Amino acid sequence: MTLPPNVYDAEPIPEAARAEIEQMLQSGDLFRYTAPENAPVTLLERDFAAHMGTKYALAVSSCSAALFLSLKALGLPRDARVLIPAFTFAAVPSSVIHADCVPVLCEVADNYRIDLADFEARLDDDIQAVIISHMRGHTSDMDAIMRLCDARNIPVVEDAAHSLGTTWHGRNIGTIGRVGCFSFQSYKLVNAGEGGILITDDADLVARAVIMSGAYEHNWAKHMTGADADLDAAFARWQNKLPLYNLRMNNLSAAIIRPQLGEIARRVTDGRSNHDYVAARLNTSPWLHVPEKLAPENRAPDSIQFNTVNLTEDETRAFAAAAADRGVKVQVFGLSTDNARAFWNWQFLPGERPDLPQTRAMLMKACDARLPARLKKPELDMIADALILAAQDVMGEDRAYGT
Repeated sequence: MTLPPNVYDAEPIPEAARAEIEQMLQSGDLFRYTAPENAPVTLLERDFAAHMGTKYALAVSSCSAALFLSLKALGLPRDARVLIPAFTFAAVPSSVIHADCVPVLCEVADNYRIDLADFEARLDDDIQAVIISHMRGHTSDMDAIMRLCDARNIPVVEDAAHSLGTTWHGRNIGTIGRVGCFSFQSYKLVNAGEGGILITDDADLVARAVIMSGAYEHNWAKHMTGADADLDAAFARWQNKLPLYNLRMNNLSAAIIRPQLGEIARRVTDGRSNHDYVAARLNTSPWLHVPEKLAPENRAPDSIQFNTVNLTEDETRAFAAAAADRGVKVQVFGLSTDNARAFWNWQFLPGERPDLPQTRAMLMKACDARLPARLKKPELDMIADALILAAQDVMGEDRAYGT
């Protein structure tokens, strides 16, 4: 019997990282501020900003830390209302609460993207900032979102944890809002186990974020390379005026990440090809549907999401169990126990539980399966076959074809 593919292991760390890692293991020099300049974390920030086409980058301990620092760096008042999509990971509303703000949730449609009518209606309810989660790499209509937010002078933070390499009208996701935040957790396109980074063109915002990330005394001078009068003025303005949260990245993580930046283009191409191949196969089933992407978007997926079609809750549970029996784990966001992406499980939210029927209905049928870029066609066929046959196991081939 052929075993199902392993979809959990990441790609090997490039050989180029090994010499630098070995040197650090020998020296024990893991703290980003030990060297007077050009520490591995500083070089990562320089290289990542250049890769994304932004002026500044700040590497930190996680994408959650990047989101938190972004909100703090915006200078929002306590209890500021921050609009977020109801389909996201629990870390997003958590970052809002950590920043002493109040999360406000908006509806998400069957295609996993923000419902713009609901978004606009809530935007006028004293919202002071927006976080757009490109959840699982699905880009909402950024043209409409930015138009609505710019008209109200509301800053937009992009949670691009899953979207490194994705573009919108050819522009890198994460560069459209005021600040973009990315993850280097092991299931993301670039893997350091943990880690995150924020990017921006705003000198004042990044200066505030750098200091609050843990750049005590004058260590902020070890972050950015080259002359920048605006940045120097911003650092001088905020020196000793902000609290330190100590959310720094260490040199070992940076040394693991930097050689992978050169792999991003290949991983994006392979991941998109794999996703589109499996999506086309799943869409041949009357019981499964992969929503179309929006036209301006070119995704960089590392997983696949699809909806069950005309299945009851019990049948959807049975489908997930049948897929598992065939060796493919399927997470149904709304049916997986204590799922951190189901908004009703965010019991830490202040006030009454939000009533979001459209998002709830979507999550009860939205399925998620890992689909790493490293998989080859035979492995993709095994996954697609398992999912299609699992649906047939539950619904019956005769029902599928009306015979």
